Amino acid sequence: MLEQIAKNLVMLKQEFTQSYTRHSHIQEFIPISASESFPIRDDHLKSLHNFAAKNPIYHNSYEQKIGCILCKVYEGDINEYWLNSIKHGSSCQPFYPTWILSAYIAASIAKSFDYKELVDIGSGDGRIAYCAKILDLQATSIEIDDVLVDLQNTISVATKVNFNPICADAIEFDYSSLNLTRPVFFIGGLPQMGGDVLAINIIEKISKTNLKKNTCIVFAGTNSKRQLSDNQSEGGWSSLIYKHGLKVIKTVTLPTIWTFDQLTDTPYIYTEFA
Repeated sequence: MLEQIAKNLVMLKQEFTQSYTRHSHIQEFIPISASESFPIRDDHLKSLHNFAAKNPIYHNSYEQKIGCILCKVYEGDINEYWLNSIKHGSSCQPFYPTWILSAYIAASIAKSFDYKELVDIGSGDGRIAYCAKILDLQATSIEIDDVLVDLQNTISVATKVNFNPICADAIEFDYSSLNLTRPVFFIGGLPQMGGDVLAINIIEKISKTNLKKNTCIVFAGTNSKRQLSDNQSEGGWSSLIYKHGLKVIKTVTLPTIWTFDQLTDTPYIYTEFA
């Protein structure tokens, strides 16, 4: 079911991009109510809308029927946070979030594999960890940029959803302090933009613990040929996946802010240690 919801979202996004004529810096939508195409719990949909409504990066919203689905469109601007996020020497990628509904689907897929904790590395405004929390997963949001962590704390207080924002360098962070048992790690960065540095660090730390057989690592990839320096498969992660003995258990394509004007969206690759 989750795979079909993801496909429905990608198709609806294409309809939206063709009809969108406004000039906001970022834009995305969330269905207003559950439907056959988006059979999502009402309380979860309400929480997704609440995240957008209480998130300062969005400055406008309006209702629009996209296809046959009534949605609320959220428009915003991330320039201030984007500029701030690139000031850190060990930051692997500027702030470019996935869509809120994409974050929910991605976290739901992790839960479907019976993972208990979700750790979002390079979490931006914390939307993936937020979705994990409303799905009753133990959530941790790790972000190196203090301004983005302040944004996360603002959202957490306003929504009354504590997704555990932590301001830290993910490469230096002690993950044993989280008391993880069956975690899924989301790596916030494309392989061509330093995400591989984060991924290798996490993989090496996990490999030295008993968590190795119980851990999932999710990579955000790209299908853009101009970004794939050597035309790798698995969204640009194939060589790292092979080198570190991982196996792909699922790949799902979802809209992100950085693929809004592209025909292909972002593949999320779920892997486990072979």
